[in-house]
Amino acid sequence: MRTIQAGAFDGVQAMNTHALQPAERNHAFAHLRAFVTVLVVAHHAVLAYHPYAPPARAFDSALLTWAAFPIVDTQRWSGIDLFVGFNDAFFMALMFLLSGLFVGPSLQRKGSAAFLRERGLRLGLPFLLCAAILAPLAYYPAWLQIGSDSSLSAYARAWLSLGVWPAGPAWFLWVLFAFDVLAVLACRMAPRWAESFGRFIGTRSPLAFFGWLAAIGAAVYVPLTLIVNPMTWASFGPFFVQTARVPLYASYFAIGIALGAWGIERGVFAAAGKLARRWWLWPNVAILAYAVLVGLFIAFMIAASKQQRTDGLELAASIAFTVSCAASSLSLIAIFLRYGQRPSAIFESLSRNAYGIYIVHYVFVIWLQFALLGANLPGAAKGSLVFLGALGASWMTVAGLRRVPAIARVI
Repeated sequence: MRTIQAGAFDGVQAMNTHALQPAERNHAFAHLRAFVTVLVVAHHAVLAYHPYAPPARAFDSALLTWAAFPIVDTQRWSGIDLFVGFNDAFFMALMFLLSGLFVGPSLQRKGSAAFLRERGLRLGLPFLLCAAILAPLAYYPAWLQIGSDSSLSAYARAWLSLGVWPAGPAWFLWVLFAFDVLAVLACRMAPRWAESFGRFIGTRSPLAFFGWLAAIGAAVYVPLTLIVNPMTWASFGPFFVQTARVPLYASYFAIGIALGAWGIERGVFAAAGKLARRWWLWPNVAILAYAVLVGLFIAFMIAASKQQRTDGLELAASIAFTVSCAASSLSLIAIFLRYGQRPSAIFESLSRNAYGIYIVHYVFVIWLQFALLGANLPGAAKGSLVFLGALGASWMTVAGLRRVPAIARVI
């Protein structure tokens, strides 16, 4: 396995891809999935205008900043780094938690073999499509921006000479499938673990649940950051993953499985429970936790610039990261438990098409960023146009594709 320093290679993308049967459908979590999908598109749309985006670089397998920032515009969007950093601190972990919620019911209904076949179809096939076709198509503008030979043959030679095969946001799909396989094995070895753990953690008060979520995250994430740079990605061919965050994502996925096995209609995620009734509390906790994380990061950067010791600040920032992750995740869950229960035509359409939007949006985002390079517009205007254009184009494309039954079965 090759380890790659990829800066802030974006791990921001995804949704619960488990096909929900009518009996399992929960409007709050379906709408939350849809909302976070929109955040994913917005996150990628503004990266070209990040005030600290690195300069555009030639294709290089040793430093994959071009994979994180395919297009880098001279127009920047001051302050958008706070939005990007806020997203990066929580929404992938939240996506894994949401993805775990329906594993138990799906396994019970289908059985292990059918469950894995369905997951292989819905995750494996799109991953291959993204890696083989959509990612090379999406990254072509990055090749054009650096002034290289614009011919497809030159691009193909450069791409094939990398030694790795960046798949863009599709990394989430293969990691989720790997977690699904591990979940099946765990349920075979200890059939009652999920329900028992779900009963333990799901019957806690929202404050206690938040404490457990943050503590478990810190226990599995912080020790690894002492060994591995949190920004480092490991890769083998098209299989990328942010190394230090694997245990964090796995823990959130396991917590999701446990809560789903216990029953999301009761306990901490109950529609009329304390978390939903006191939803207003958790956005404030999330803002405070993120402010602490930003403060520690700034202190770390200042200390590093003065060549002072940063060990304590690094440790504190890693702990703050997991607290911010838990607070932001719980904040969005609380809001959607309170306000996302009712059917909504827009959210229903977005929810149906969210998985497909995730799969195709990166192509639209990067090509729109490339098209706006020469436009005399501020970074905020460009980022907004890219977001709206990519979301709209992805939504319409997927809605059209899903009219084909074979495609609708997958996405």
